[in-house]
Amino acid sequence: MARTSSRGAAGTGTIRKISVTKDGKKYTYWQGRYTVGYDPGSGKQIQRTVTGKSQKEVSVRLRQLTTELDQGIYIAPNKITVKSWLTTWEEEYLQDVKPSTVFKYRCDIENYIIPNLGATKLEDLQTPLIQRFYNNLLKPKKPGVAPLAPKTVRCIHGIFHSALSKAVQLGYLRSNPSDACELPRAIRKEIVPLEDEQIAVFLKAIEGHTHEYLYKIALFTGMREGEVLGLTWDCIDFKRGTLVIRRQLVRDREKGGEYHFSTPKNGKMRVIALPQTVIELFAAQRNKQTLMMLDAGKAWENNNLIFTNPTGGYLSYRTVYDCFKRVVKKIGFPNTRFHDLRHTYAVVAIKSGDDIKTVQENLGHATAAFTLDIYGHVTEQMKHASADRMEAFIHAVSH
Repeated sequence: MARTSSRGAAGTGTIRKISVTKDGKKYTYWQGRYTVGYDPGSGKQIQRTVTGKSQKEVSVRLRQLTTELDQGIYIAPNKITVKSWLTTWEEEYLQDVKPSTVFKYRCDIENYIIPNLGATKLEDLQTPLIQRFYNNLLKPKKPGVAPLAPKTVRCIHGIFHSALSKAVQLGYLRSNPSDACELPRAIRKEIVPLEDEQIAVFLKAIEGHTHEYLYKIALFTGMREGEVLGLTWDCIDFKRGTLVIRRQLVRDREKGGEYHFSTPKNGKMRVIALPQTVIELFAAQRNKQTLMMLDAGKAWENNNLIFTNPTGGYLSYRTVYDCFKRVVKKIGFPNTRFHDLRHTYAVVAIKSGDDIKTVQENLGHATAAFTLDIYGHVTEQMKHASADRMEAFIHAVSH
């Protein structure tokens, strides 16, 4: 193999033309050299190269690189791929994230991001490439591949954007190429709270049920299922009539995952004031648990949980949910979910006159805007009802 090189024209600096002969065939390309700094040990220049098919192409790229060096925004080329970076990001920068959230991130990374973009170098990522990836998730071109919901694509974007933002902070990328991507509009599922008549039917149906107090307390407080199951007796102050929600019972999402306690969904503890009826429900549950302890004898697990299985251990999500579904199916509401008890509480609270800020704090939402986004239709209904009442008043006084 023979190789020749020659200096470029005057004014082109370190650009040179290189000719290489391989297997009897001559190949020609242009190469530019630029200095990025000096080795602290030897004092020698640290040089890098850029290549192209023409002298003009290399000259333009070289001017761009030297300008970036002068402005202090230069990012050294690297061979880090999307796959290797996501692996590093997951292992090193998600230490404070809940295990259940990390599991969700890992599933989306392994199922969607890596198969489509894993082999791409970080420095080669461009907005159109990422946009095409998102678009293909929404409308797959391969036959037999199911499209993803807009909300799922937005979640995948959130994961990828966070990982790329960290790469920018560490100097692997100059900017985040996913910033300019257009995301699909997520369509929020319509909530289906129980109507007043349905609430009455439900309450009657659970009288004497094994989980009667659990279901009623969930309905009258708006707690999430995991928060109810994670309650301990030190969370309730019977004298002050308050309840502290500081943790929830969660199950690792991988197959055979273990149950453990975690912080509430938004990571913040909250205190709610309890109606007298709810305080009495907790008192009734305490009496019930006393009898359970006597029946279990030495088999009782003293872990201070308010709602337990017959031997004092935690109640599983599946047990509580399956029992709930059997009840609502029997009374003619088969599509009602346990989480709809939470929606029912929120709607009833708003209709009863509670302000959005109070409802937000009781539900444990991050912001009042989020609460209003979910239950805004209720306030709209209340506004129309108010207008109707005013109209009736106007007619009454005008005739």
